[in-house]
Amino acid sequence: MPSLRSRALSVALIAAGRRRRFVSAEAVRTRVAESARRPASHLPPRSLGRIAEVSRTFVGAWPVYDVSPRGAEPAARVLFVHGGGYVGELVRQHWSLIRTLVTRAGARVVVPAYVLAPRGTADRTVPVAADLLSGLIAGGGAGGAVLIGDSAGAGLALAAAQRLRDRTGAQPSRIVLISPWLDVSMSHPDQAAIEADDPMLARPGLREAGRLYAGNLSADDPRVSPLRGSFAGLAPLTVFTGTRDLLTTDSRELLRRARADGVEVEFHEEQGLPHGYPLLPVPEGRAARDRIVELIRRAAAEA
Repeated sequence: MPSLRSRALSVALIAAGRRRRFVSAEAVRTRVAESARRPASHLPPRSLGRIAEVSRTFVGAWPVYDVSPRGAEPAARVLFVHGGGYVGELVRQHWSLIRTLVTRAGARVVVPAYVLAPRGTADRTVPVAADLLSGLIAGGGAGGAVLIGDSAGAGLALAAAQRLRDRTGAQPSRIVLISPWLDVSMSHPDQAAIEADDPMLARPGLREAGRLYAGNLSADDPRVSPLRGSFAGLAPLTVFTGTRDLLTTDSRELLRRARADGVEVEFHEEQGLPHGYPLLPVPEGRAARDRIVELIRRAAAEA
């Protein structure tokens, strides 16, 4: 049973019309066109600079933020890949999680503001993300390297890990996926029933966002939909999902396929919780963040 606060938040999300962003292909195209005219900011909040060292470099066209504990040596290294359906920038909830990872886990967090679709397509984006992950793993420093992604960012993170495995065999200490979007075709037969109860997502808009991100690639290409790729040889996985999340089918399929390929999976499916709940100000979200902090500390201790 979800907490009272979680139930109230789901009602608020419905009232606020959060699903309108993905209710149709036209809604997504309109959002993309508006973003082209007036790009959203991906800048970190100024308050973050009061408790952390924040710097920015560029990897090609990507601004990449580096956020580290102020006045202390980082205990671990994290690559965080944000969600937003491949068409949305970093938002307040992402920076709040990053703040938690820095202050509570003592982590250095690398945060790419990757180029969004339709300019940023999987064939261009996945290799750059894999390079960033490779650099974080090979860069040394204290602690282990942990890869974290949410929603579309989880799909990009997993595709990057698969590409790096195929290229060099290297992997982070752990991969953490928050409400992952892993199959942009939106073709799972169970999604129709879940969609009616999802306060945030709808299939038509997600299909269009996935089409824009795929570019010239097929939706079945593992760079676009890493659920279609191999899981063998990947780092241990931790997955968070909720039963009111349209994309929970991707998490369940990942669990089945990854374990079949011999990969360790720690799986958290919360009853009645919506998409991205670990980023939300609800008790279940705090518990998920506590677990992520614990996993990073463990990676630091075991490195």
